[in-house]
Amino acid sequence: MKNNLNNIALLILRLGFGGFMLTHGIPKISNLSDPSQFPDPLGVGPMASLILCLIGEVLAPILIIIGFKTKWAAVPAAITMFVAGFIVHANDDLGKKEHALLYLIAFVVILLTGAGKYSVDGMRK
Repeated sequence: MKNNLNNIALLILRLGFGGFMLTHGIPKISNLSDPSQFPDPLGVGPMASLILCLIGEVLAPILIIIGFKTKWAAVPAAITMFVAGFIVHANDDLGKKEHALLYLIAFVVILLTGAGKYSVDGMRK
């Protein structure tokens, strides 16, 4: 029974944090038409920054939600939230960077635990 509850908890974690991350990432897709105003915190250029952000905030969360290659998908999502929390919002107070840090913690947990039984990864075992 405990193992089943752990799998349900991982499903809730994946659906919740992956789904809410999409609400941050999907609106950024419109920046593809003019990426020049997108922030460039790593100095790689606005277009590259936007693409990396979309990978971390759209593609990776979709994979996390369905539980496909979940541990791998959690890496760009966690990196994106690390950059948001510690670089983009470096000079902001904790209240401003709190969301990014909460997402970072959740994606690190997903990276460490995997998707659980109720996922594409879990069905393949």
